[in-house]
This record gives sequence, structure tokens and C-alpha cells, in this order.
Amino acid sequence: MRSTKIRKRKWTLNLILFLATACTTTAVGALYANTTFDSWPSFLLRGWVFSAPLMAILLVHEMGHYLTARRRGLDVTPPYFIPAIPPLGTFGAFIKIRSPIPDRRALVEIGALGPISGAVLAVPILMVGLLLSEARPPTGMTEGVSLGSSIILELLCLVRFGHFSWNMEIILHPTALAAWFGLFVTSMNLLPIGQLDGGHVIYSLFGHRVARFTSWGFLFLLIPLGIILWRGWLVFGLMTTILGLNHPPPLDPYRHLGWGGYALGWIAIILFLMSFIPVPLSAAS
Repeated sequence: MRSTKIRKRKWTLNLILFLATACTTTAVGALYANTTFDSWPSFLLRGWVFSAPLMAILLVHEMGHYLTARRRGLDVTPPYFIPAIPPLGTFGAFIKIRSPIPDRRALVEIGALGPISGAVLAVPILMVGLLLSEARPPTGMTEGVSLGSSIILELLCLVRFGHFSWNMEIILHPTALAAWFGLFVTSMNLLPIGQLDGGHVIYSLFGHRVARFTSWGFLFLLIPLGIILWRGWLVFGLMTTILGLNHPPPLDPYRHLGWGGYALGWIAIILFLMSFIPVPLSAAS
């Protein structure tokens, strides 16, 4: 049996990036949470209602990957968080797996358990955020940016307000906004392209040929989506093309997944369908 040497890693850079991202997301959250300015400490302090849930969702997502890889005996780095400017305050987080994936079962676990873990936390946070949000009849006078919706968001709006989002105007609380971003990142990672989480899942379930066909098919689907619905899909399509559309095989591409592996894979696919937002951002007028 081939063994993998696990290198001891310092968490110093990871901790610095985590704290830097906590600061940038808190600053962005302060912009969402404050309507008046009292003082800088109180202004920034209110940003935690956005920063804390968003950082928690991203951390749980990445730790789902990290702990699964470690349980499989793989050499993996701790999560690297990426600070950014508004409107989000972060470009997300990632881990690096330094050793080859042993088989399809390990691949589907690593690919699926990250987004599933993040969503398990994001959905109740979104519900709490909706309880703190305000809904009112549509006035047709809204200006600014309108956020798109997903099946998950619509179902929770129905539970919370008794109506779907298109029947009213919802002013999202910063906590709900953080969960919205968390689920949006989940859906982006679950796109079945290349070596994204969704690409891992499709390769594990259906093999190399289907994964290659699906990867190229979704890339070409992003082009009309980017032209017609949201230009961001063109940027994302370009990024995934640069990263690579082909998925390298695991060391043992023929090992059977078992019912647990298939269940994880299909849960991830259902999660993608329920969290996908065709038009994430649009100008409201």
C-alpha cells in the first residue's frame, strides 16, 4: 500500500490571512449594518453581524474539505482565506491537497463534504437573518442593486413571510446577506467544471468521459448566461478555463463508491440545484 508523508505545517500565514479577512469582512459589514455614524469603534463593532456568520460559513466549508482529507491520510494545507474590498470583503478561502487522491470514494467525500458542511450552517443562519429582515409590498421605486434568489431562499421566504420574494420587497439584514453570500459561494464551487467541488463530484459518480463532457458543456453554457443574464459568468468561465477543465484521475479510478459515496454525490448535486442563482446581481430601478 502506498503511504503519504504528512508534512508538518505552520499555521502562521493561515492565521494572519484569517484575521485580515475577518477585518475586511467586518469593515464591509459595518457599511451594511450602520445607517448613522456615532464613532469608529461602534461603527465597526456592528459589522460583526455580517462578518461572523460569513466567516463561519467559509471556515466550516473549508474545514469540511480539510478534515476529510486528513481523515483519508492526505497531505493537505490548512485553509487560506483571501481578504478583499467591498461588496464582500473576501474572495473566499481554499486548501491545497499536496498528495494524490487515492480513489473515487475519497474524491467524492472531499468534493462534497465541504459545500454540504457549509450549507448545513448557512441555511439556519439565513433563516435567522430573514427573521431579522424586513418585508414590505413592492413599490416599484427601488434603486440600487438587487440580489438574485435561489430555491432555498424562496422556500425560506415562504416560511418566514408567507410569500415568495418576487411578491414583495425584502430588505435583508446583514446576517441574511452573509448567508446569501455563503450559499452563493457554495453554488459556485458546486458547478460541475474542472477541479471545482462539483467537478470532483461528477467525476466520482460518472467517470472521466461524463466529467469531461459536463465540464465543457457547462463552460459553454456560461457564455450565453454571461451575455444575457449576468456578465460575471463570463469572468468565472475565463477563470475556470485558466485553472483547467480536465479532471485528473485518482490513483484507483475503478473502486466502487458504495451507497454512502453515491448518497454524498447526489446530495451535493441537489444542493447545487437548490442554491444556484442564475442572476446573482442586477440593477434595481
